[in-house]
Amino acid sequence: MAKQTIGLLFGGCSGEHEVSISSARAISRALTTPPNADRYQILPFYIQKNGEWQSGEVAQQVLASGQPLAVAEQPDRVSRSHLWQFPANVAEVDLWFPILHGPNGEDGTIQGLLQLTQTPFVGSGVLASALGMDKIVMKTAFAQAGLPQVKYLTVHRHEVWSNPCIFPKLCDRIEAELGYPCFVKPANLGSSVGIAKVRTRSQLEAALDSAASYDRRIIVEAGVTAREVECAVLGNDQPQASVVGEITYTSDFYDYETKYTEGKADLAIPAPLPEAITAQIQEMAVRAFLAIDGAGIARVDFFYVEQTGEVLINEINTMPGFTATSMYPMLWAESGISFVELVDRLIQLGLERTQR
Repeated sequence: MAKQTIGLLFGGCSGEHEVSISSARAISRALTTPPNADRYQILPFYIQKNGEWQSGEVAQQVLASGQPLAVAEQPDRVSRSHLWQFPANVAEVDLWFPILHGPNGEDGTIQGLLQLTQTPFVGSGVLASALGMDKIVMKTAFAQAGLPQVKYLTVHRHEVWSNPCIFPKLCDRIEAELGYPCFVKPANLGSSVGIAKVRTRSQLEAALDSAASYDRRIIVEAGVTAREVECAVLGNDQPQASVVGEITYTSDFYDYETKYTEGKADLAIPAPLPEAITAQIQEMAVRAFLAIDGAGIARVDFFYVEQTGEVLINEINTMPGFTATSMYPMLWAESGISFVELVDRLIQLGLERTQR
């Protein structure tokens, strides 16, 4: 049988550009390892930070080096007509593997574009990707599915910036309804970008101002003393849940630096939890996946409040980090599915979803 051509799409216009390159390198290695090497051939496509698509030598160079193009090689802006001049060899792709993280990558935008090409792709479609990226509508979907969550409030940028009379009242409401500590987050960013844990009024004011600079919609969540656990999901209409993993760290919370600096966080896989709690987390992970109409891949994050026995859903990530040391593939490795096999399964799930 002829090999299928996998369009490996990476980089992207987001703050997680470098993480995407690391994920793509790991997937590339898996695709060139037997038996995948006998089934697939890779056609890499690199999206620069300015949105321009590159294939051929440029994409191969970035994939081989693990480094994005130098800023001097990526002008801030390219002409709109150039943005639509995709490389000619996109027509050779049999299936897309869009390993893009954050805005413009896992928020439904690239998924809509790939859907218009009428070519199968790995992962969730437009709806689930958009729901999974927007923390506010995500929580609405979880509430509708009966999944317990921490208490939260939605804030709009105009409440923070436009009227000096509104802002103090907003802070009063947050303090009255959520108290301290609480977390302030932009609604549509990943990897803990723009997130702050606050304990005082001055910290709250600064955090709201910062979050408003990233997004016009903000979510403020009540702090909770809990263990942070994660579960991976694999499948389409009948998804499976992996073993559960736990993240521990010494920093104040699981921020960007802690996530991506070696030695800042420890992973326990499987997590040392009571069997009943593990089963509950796995069941809730599948419910969350189905609630947003997920496909192929997702990682679902939870809080386990050990003192009360509560399990609270935090969020779902429809395109989690995919390096050899990322939580998602490590959870499946512990569940009996190797990295190489996992990549193959995701491709087959993408084909299955399109055929049906």
